[in-house]
Amino acid sequence: MSTAGTPHRSAVTPGGVVLPRDVRVVVFDVVGTLVEPWPTVPLAYRDAARRHGIERDADEIRTRFSAAWKRQEALDAAAQPPHATSPDREQDRWRSIVADVFESHAAAEVIFADLWDHFGRPESWRPLPEGRAVAEMALEAGLDVALASNFDARLHAIAAVVEPLSWARHVFASSELGWRKPATEFFRAVESRLGFQPHELLLVGDDPQLDLAAAIRAGWHAHGIG
Repeated sequence: MSTAGTPHRSAVTPGGVVLPRDVRVVVFDVVGTLVEPWPTVPLAYRDAARRHGIERDADEIRTRFSAAWKRQEALDAAAQPPHATSPDREQDRWRSIVADVFESHAAAEVIFADLWDHFGRPESWRPLPEGRAVAEMALEAGLDVALASNFDARLHAIAAVVEPLSWARHVFASSELGWRKPATEFFRAVESRLGFQPHELLLVGDDPQLDLAAAIRAGWHAHGIG
């Protein structure tokens, strides 16, 4: 259980995020909230393909990636139970996304392995200023900071090095919790591990549905940035 202390005075961050008095932990989404891929996803995919002798336009990759990602989200939502996940499922979803982007090219599997390693390296991510400012305010207010992401075990190596992820005392990846956002079970699993009630937690994220609406359904406070 967290050792966060007595209630803090309500505060408003530079980005306009209200930290309600009853909040004990500010839980951050990761990608798009605190960090972003660098180079961008289309460029990383393009460069990985080039390393294996395939030329693809970055704009084409962007379009195909968006469609492939939405396809996998729909499959997770339709699964029974919805949004359940595991380490194997997370790896399979990214393998499928890469295969879709490159139209099941013979080199898709080696490109996938290349990209899996790439996005697991800390140097492939850079901080986002707005998220960093909110994390600083939370810490200054005496609150714990946690990460809760639709990611996998690779997140731990990234979070150990890249600021502001490295400021978090707790790191929760969906593949380890067994649920992906927006499942309420995802939020219940985080609550259980932190030892706090829903109203004592604030989710800061960039996705209106996967982060904000889902957190509110779970009884958490929520605020969007990005």
